Amino acid sequence: MSPRRRLAGRVVIATHNPGKLAEMRDLLGPFGIEAVSAGELGLPEPDETGTTFAENAAIKAHAASRASTLPALADDSGVCVHALDGAPGLFSARWGGPDKDFAAAMARVERELASRDVPEPRRAHFVSALVLAWPDGHAALFEGRVFGTLVFPPRGSLGFGYDPMFRPDGHERTFGEMSSAEKHGIDFADPDPDPLSHRARAFVGLARACLS
Repeated sequence: MSPRRRLAGRVVIATHNPGKLAEMRDLLGPFGIEAVSAGELGLPEPDETGTTFAENAAIKAHAASRASTLPALADDSGVCVHALDGAPGLFSARWGGPDKDFAAAMARVERELASRDVPEPRRAHFVSALVLAWPDGHAALFEGRVFGTLVFPPRGSLGFGYDPMFRPDGHERTFGEMSSAEKHGIDFADPDPDPLSHRARAFVGLARACLS
């Protein structure tokens, strides 16, 4: 995948997740990019048959771009718990069941860790793979990670997904207790910005390569 193409105008965010859409709109807004979701356009969700975050992001981005005839941006992300051999990983959303109940998913993580008698600190990291695809098949990949520890019970009602149980290194609060600006705000006046969240870190690479 080559990152050497600029993005302007309108882009489809290949998601039906309102939390993920809100984060992507926050990130793209300063660049004057209009973002519409695959859910808002009524596009179907493709089967995510990849074996990596990058492969699944590419599947979603290409499907949305072909169906909409617009550039499409897809994120595939998840939490990888070190003591669970990287699970839930690619299956982070599926651990929430058909209703994507992340309270249930976080409870399952806690049960799995308890069954293995894992002592504190319970280490984990978030991964985000962003793929930007065009209708002609051109695509660019950008990835980001953030490391931290898991806390139980989960804390905070901000963010989405596994955010309430993840406390990033160097912080006392979980992602679920942080504002969107604190979690994924990027200071592009800094020549070497280092935002906090995995998705924002991936977005820094995308912005440098594909946004003015």
